[in-house]
Amino acid sequence: QMRETQKVKRTYGLLERQFRNVLKLALKSSGNSGTRLLQLLESRLDNVIYRLGFAKTRMQARQFVTHGHVLVNGKKVNIPSYALSVNDKVEIKMDIFDGNMGKIIIEENKNAVVPAWLSRDGNKGEYVEVPARSVLDQSINERLIIEFYSR
Repeated sequence: QMRETQKVKRTYGLLERQFRNVLKLALKSSGNSGTRLLQLLESRLDNVIYRLGFAKTRMQARQFVTHGHVLVNGKKVNIPSYALSVNDKVEIKMDIFDGNMGKIIIEENKNAVVPAWLSRDGNKGEYVEVPARSVLDQSINERLIIEFYSR
């Protein structure tokens, strides 16, 4: 159970307190708590930037957000844990792609597969729908995480 928890925290780049806060939200919401936990983690702004292919890693996506290179619905957001809602529009400023690193990111991610619950058009993306459990990472056993924190 602890290994599964550590795996998820490492994957999404969260510390213990951040993870507990997301878990509390998942437990309060209606429906399957494990599935809701994964949906909340996937709806974080830094994760969506990574999934859209605007960054090579989640840590790089997190840095883009904290440095103010990301707009959500036309407003600058610098909080990586910002929870996106359905139909939120995400835009990454093109000035960060001017340097060598930007060209590398564009080249590596031009054929990136965007998940079905997101849409991408150039430097813009949209959080179209809450992802179903069937399209989320199947290697994560969220039941073990819920059991671990329910003690």
